[in-house]
Amino acid sequence: MKRQMICAAAVASLLSSHAFARDSIANYPVDAALHSEAGKVDEAIPLYFAGQKHPGVAKSFGEFATNKKTNAFGKSDEAACQHVFLSAVLELQDRVRKEGGNAVINIKSNYRNVVRESATEFTCGAGAVMAGVALKGEVVTLRK
Repeated sequence: MKRQMICAAAVASLLSSHAFARDSIANYPVDAALHSEAGKVDEAIPLYFAGQKHPGVAKSFGEFATNKKTNAFGKSDEAACQHVFLSAVLELQDRVRKEGGNAVINIKSNYRNVVRESATEFTCGAGAVMAGVALKGEVVTLRK
């Protein structure tokens, strides 16, 4: 009996660890994510994704990267990815404030160090427990 319980526990452990190891990488719409939680994104700090036109740059403070994770348990992949994307965007906006700039340009996905340039989509990895988004963008002062 004890041997059967140990075997059953081992099998359950293997099956559950496989289920939690899921890491689905997908692309989601930037616009939907930016508007998924009203009032979170600071409209006073413009965000320009890769390829989007923007005013001329008066000063560059350099390229900065984010790598954010969030709890995805009990959420759809899309909901978890939208939430963690907002966290990454907010971190870039905080960097703008810290550096004294007024915008972020050329924002790209950089999930697992795989750069993806898109003005309309971001890359997110989602599993049963965690979701993650990595972005990088150039903090600048734009000419007015």
